Amino acid sequence: MSHTIGIIGGDGIGPEVVAEALKVVRAVGVDFDTVEYDLGGSRYLRTGDVLPDGVLDELRSLDAVLLGAVGAPGVPAGVIERGLLLRLRFELDLYVNLRPFCLPGKLDFVVVRENTEGAYAGEGGFLRKGTDHEVATQGSVNTRMGVERCVRYAFELARSRPRRHLTLIHKTNVLTFAGDLWQRTFDAVAPEFPGVDTAYQHVDAACIYFVESPERYDVIVTDNLFGDILTDLGGAISGGIGYAASANLNPARTGPSLFEPVHGSAPDIVGTGRANPVAAILSAAMMLEFLGENAAAARVRKACAEPRVVQGSTAEIGDAVAARV
Repeated sequence: MSHTIGIIGGDGIGPEVVAEALKVVRAVGVDFDTVEYDLGGSRYLRTGDVLPDGVLDELRSLDAVLLGAVGAPGVPAGVIERGLLLRLRFELDLYVNLRPFCLPGKLDFVVVRENTEGAYAGEGGFLRKGTDHEVATQGSVNTRMGVERCVRYAFELARSRPRRHLTLIHKTNVLTFAGDLWQRTFDAVAPEFPGVDTAYQHVDAACIYFVESPERYDVIVTDNLFGDILTDLGGAISGGIGYAASANLNPARTGPSLFEPVHGSAPDIVGTGRANPVAAILSAAMMLEFLGENAAAARVRKACAEPRVVQGSTAEIGDAVAARV
């Protein structure tokens, strides 16, 4: 089956690592066509556009989107994050952010992060901005529908894995409204998955356990903000952010899902060949799996894992992985 994949190289090292990911996908023998999109900080600086409605409509018709990294010096904070990344998540209903972490012999867990609500929903504003009496509010939006579909996805994922264990991470002792909704929803869904063992941890304790005993985790489910922070820590403990892949999923498949490495655009190393493309390659493997190309995805993961590719230039690492698949 042929797939049509949107390519957003973006800024900085984004186009470099995406090129290597596509090299590996071609080497593994998957039939696909690509459609290139000029989106990111550089486009914004040139044109003032972030995500035109017409481009968004085109993206809706694709099978998947592979993104490198976005962000360029000179772009005001929040313009690309809210105007491109968050808008794609909201408009395409990419409500699951999936981030796997694996370090053979030490840890193997997956974080399911709710991706369209919480503190990133944009509720809030300013009162008396710029004065000595300024007030800023930032609300956390949590709906039963949004929480339940994320929790249910996490239970289904945990049931499919050998350990069959799911941990809810939140801060229910302080965030007594949002946390209560998450806990009650988690408890209500759990009886539908009798083979899955469950646990709860406060997010501050989880930060300690991530460092001291990450082997305790199998699948984690958490809200948008906590998931954002915890998964950066997950990258640090599993070999570095250069190995951290992610998927922004629409499990209902009413539109394309988006796949991207967790790292940023790293403008300081553009063109030096120092960018590690493995996170982008592993993100492409997640894309292949979501598209039903399970055997190809498994070959890509194996090629990246044994032994880990850590030496060489960006292109040389891509060549090495492509040769292995």
